Amino acid sequence: MKRTHHCSELRLEHVGQKVALAGWVQVYRDHGGIVFIDLRDREGITQVVFDPQHNAASAELAHTLRAEYVIAVEGVVRQRPAGTENPKLPTGAIEVLVHKLDILNPSDTPPFQLDELANEDLRLQYRYLDLRRPAMAKNLRLRHLAAKAVRDYFDDHGFLEIETPILFKSTPEGAREYLVPSRVNPGKFYALPQSPQQFKQMLMVAGVERYFQLAKCFRDEDLRADRQPEFTQIDVEMSFITREDMYALIEGLLARVWQTTRGETIPTPFPRMAYWEAMERFGVDKPDTRFGMELVDLTKDFAGSQFKVFRGAIEAGGVVKAINAKGLARATQGQIETLTETAKSFGAKGLAYIKVEGGEWKSPIVKFFSDAEKQALAEKLRIEEGDLILFGADRRDIVWEVLGRMRLIVADMINLPRKGWNFLWVVDFPLITYDREARRHLSTHHPFTAPVAEDIPLLDTDPTKVRGQHYDIVLNGVELGGGSIRIHQPALQKKVFEQVLQIPPAIAQSRFGYMLQAFRYGAPPHGGIALGFDRLCAILAGTNNIREVIAFPKTAKAVDLMTDSPGEADPRQLRELHIKVDLES
Repeated sequence: MKRTHHCSELRLEHVGQKVALAGWVQVYRDHGGIVFIDLRDREGITQVVFDPQHNAASAELAHTLRAEYVIAVEGVVRQRPAGTENPKLPTGAIEVLVHKLDILNPSDTPPFQLDELANEDLRLQYRYLDLRRPAMAKNLRLRHLAAKAVRDYFDDHGFLEIETPILFKSTPEGAREYLVPSRVNPGKFYALPQSPQQFKQMLMVAGVERYFQLAKCFRDEDLRADRQPEFTQIDVEMSFITREDMYALIEGLLARVWQTTRGETIPTPFPRMAYWEAMERFGVDKPDTRFGMELVDLTKDFAGSQFKVFRGAIEAGGVVKAINAKGLARATQGQIETLTETAKSFGAKGLAYIKVEGGEWKSPIVKFFSDAEKQALAEKLRIEEGDLILFGADRRDIVWEVLGRMRLIVADMINLPRKGWNFLWVVDFPLITYDREARRHLSTHHPFTAPVAEDIPLLDTDPTKVRGQHYDIVLNGVELGGGSIRIHQPALQKKVFEQVLQIPPAIAQSRFGYMLQAFRYGAPPHGGIALGFDRLCAILAGTNNIREVIAFPKTAKAVDLMTDSPGEADPRQLRELHIKVDLES
């Protein structure tokens, strides 16, 4: 039977027409021998009616139907009787009186109700059923629309979509990789790419000039709600550009995606903020700028304080900062203790605070403050009745981390309104970071980022003061993606590898030798960016869980519950790969 319409298509203008529909039984209702079925396909729902007075055979067969049976029907569209319309459905003004029913396939009783939100593990185990739910079908459609908008936009701007290899080589400097043994090269391994970074730079050397792809990438890391071991990113690289060109390109892309998927216009250009300013004001390099509660620096005010904790932190080269959680003086002692333990988990030694209640500043630390220090606090933090002041006094990076986290936590505690789409470019990141544990310099992002031209001499004297031509695009406190202008001069790239990052020449040659060689054959200035497509789709769909916008995701333990993977390898396969499994070491 060929369908004539889908299940969200019929309207009053179709009354009297003969139609053929197919789909799944969503709801079965028996009203005194007359059977009503909500028939569902991927587009929506149509009510179909089996009346024994109209067609006894079909009505009798309809009594055997159950939820999720797959059926096809033929019948005539008629207007629903007055008072029985369903305004919640696009098809709610009509129904189909059936004269022919085919049961295409029966169904076992589903392990959960498709119109209810079941346990996520159960949903993932029976993902093929979960995807029948309208909410999930809507998410898949949204993802399709977003992908199409991306492809259309880049095609309109002269980009070529080019696929890069999935089997790559290991580059252990980054996150943990998935290794793939090579049977034909015993003892050697491929690595699944964390990014097409090096290939897309080679495409610029090849003269492609404008490249993009929706790239599959892989990272063997601990998972969170917004992470998966395999993920999709919008990968972009362009030649002969500056950072300004990239800002304009990506702003246009996001405007197109928002218009296509949500029908909303987002204003451009996006504001920009230097990395240092973001950290000083918000404690994070991906600030949610929909609300204030900014970090206030009090270091100068407490430089000579009688409060030893503050003075000691400053004398050790640290800082004193605070945030004002407006209206949170009502926090219980238990909540304060929870905040304190959270602060300790991020490196703080404790969490000093002041509650402003009944016209008093309630805290054991207030007695150590001078009148000038109290006045500075009152003015800079705009302290009022009902406020809760939270302090950080330590190394600058620890204070950033602690108060940046506290800011988000207390915003949730007081239900601070956060509405709208606040896009932001964060720029001027440090090119190099010093790792205290490893006692060496590391790339803040990756070793291919170009330094700001006027900072290049600092590579020889103080690499941590060199700004990189890196940029992150942030939305409502979420990093959508990041990129940079790349190093395209072989001598400078070699210097960063060997002199700054201290990668031994032999290792640099084995990992990146082909890049250095390629750059000697006329590499153009180029730059790029990668945006997390799964995370982007989750934001568009209004969910914090990217598993909701991926057809077949893994759990937090990197397991596919539907296929029960990963699984054990056959002994013959392991022998061919020269691999021995040792679970005890």
